Amino acid sequence: MAFSIIQRFLAPAPHIQRLPEEEVRRRYPWFRWRIMESTFIGYGSFYLVRNNFSVVTKDMQEALGYAPDALGHILAVSAVTYGLGKFVLGAVSDRSDPRKFMAVGLLLTALCNFAFGAISTFWMHLFLWSLNGFFQGMGWPPCGRSMGHWFSERERGLKFSIWNTSHNVGGGVAGVVAAWGTVRFGGWQYAFFVPGCLAMISAIYLFWRLRDTPQSVGLPPIEEYNNDYPEKGNRETAEKELTTRELLFDYVLTNRLVWLLAFANFFAYITRYSMLDWGPMYLRDVKGATITDGGWATAILNFGGIPSTILLGWVSDRLAGRRGMVAVLCLVPILAAFTTINLTPAGFLWLDMTMLFLIGFLIYPVINFIVIIALDLTSKKAIGTAAGFIGLFGYLGRYVQAEGSGWMLTRFTPTHGLETAWKMVIIAYFICTVMAIVLMAFTWKLKPRA
Repeated sequence: MAFSIIQRFLAPAPHIQRLPEEEVRRRYPWFRWRIMESTFIGYGSFYLVRNNFSVVTKDMQEALGYAPDALGHILAVSAVTYGLGKFVLGAVSDRSDPRKFMAVGLLLTALCNFAFGAISTFWMHLFLWSLNGFFQGMGWPPCGRSMGHWFSERERGLKFSIWNTSHNVGGGVAGVVAAWGTVRFGGWQYAFFVPGCLAMISAIYLFWRLRDTPQSVGLPPIEEYNNDYPEKGNRETAEKELTTRELLFDYVLTNRLVWLLAFANFFAYITRYSMLDWGPMYLRDVKGATITDGGWATAILNFGGIPSTILLGWVSDRLAGRRGMVAVLCLVPILAAFTTINLTPAGFLWLDMTMLFLIGFLIYPVINFIVIIALDLTSKKAIGTAAGFIGLFGYLGRYVQAEGSGWMLTRFTPTHGLETAWKMVIIAYFICTVMAIVLMAFTWKLKPRA
C-alpha cells in the first residue's frame, strides 16, 4: 500500500493539451531557462550536504579520536551507497516526475546531515553518512531526465556542460560554508547543520520551480521544437516511455560501450575525489595549512572545473561530438599536477593550490563527457539508468580510493612517517589516472548516433 502511494506521488506528470503555436514559441525559451536554473540550483545544493565532510575530517579526528582508516570507512561506505542509490534510484527516476523526486531526495539528505551533526558515535556516523549517500542518488538522475527532455542532441555538449558546473559551484561553496560554520559557531557539527538548512530551503524551491517534460506543460518534444530527432522518421520511439526491463537490458547492461564508460569512470572518480576527500587533510598534515585553507582547497578544485567544463563542452560540439578525444587530452596533464604536488615542499601552498586548480580544471570535463557520451549513445528516456550504472562504478572507485587512502595512511605512517605515507597515496592516484587515460583512449573516435 505504502509503495503504491509513493509510486503514484512520484509518477511522471501527465501530458496536457498542446498550447497554440504562438504560445509555444513564447513559452519554450522561458521554460528551458527555468529547467536549467532550477536543476542547477537543486543539484548544486546536493553538494552542500555531501562535500562538507572532508573539510572537518581533521577536526573530527581530534575531537572524537577517529583514526584515518575510520574516516576512510565513512567516506568509502557512503561512496558505495551513493553508487547503489544512483543506479537503483536512477531507474526509478526515469519513470518519475523530477520535480517531486529531486525535492524529496534533497530533503532526506538534509535530514541525514542534521542527524549526523547531532551524534558523536562512529557506528551511527557510518550509518547516517551511508544513508546520506543513498539519498544523494536522487540528485543527478532527475537532472539527466530534465536536461535530456529540454535540450536536444546537437546542443547537448554546451548546454549540458553549463548545467554540469552546478556541482562545481555547489561543491566549491560547500567547503567554504562548512569551514565558516565550524569557525563561526565553534564546532565541527555546524559543518553539517548550516548546509542542512540551506538544502531544506532548496528542496522547497525545487518543488515550486521545477517541471517534468515539455508535454506536461503543453509544449512539443524538444526534438520537434529544434527539428533535431536523432533517429529520423522514428519520433514515436524517441518519445516512448520505457519499461524497467527495456531500460536495463535494451539500453544499459547489453551495451558494451556503457560498460567501457563504467570502467573508465571507476578510475576517473578516483582522480576526481582523491584531493576532494583527502586534500584538506593532506594540506594540514604535510603543508601546514589551516582549516580555512582546507575549505578553500575544495573550492579551488571545484571552481577550477567551471570554465573548462563549459568551454570544452562547446569544443566537443564543434568537433562533431568527439568527447572521448577531448577527455583523453584533459587527463594527461593531471599526471604532471600530481607529480608537482608530491615534489613541492611545505611553504609553497600557493603552488599546491595552483595544482589543485589544474586538477579541477581538467578532471571535471572528463566526468562530464563520460555522462554525455552515454546520453549520446543511449536514449533520453534511459539516461537516468545509464548514468546510474556508470555512476555506480564511479563510486565504487571512490570507495576503493577512500578505503585505500585511509588504510595506506594508517599502515605506513608508523613505519615510514606521515609525509612519506602521503607521497605513496598520491603515487597511487597517479597510477589510477593512467588507467583512466588507457580506457578513455578507446572512445577517441566515438561520435553521437547519426
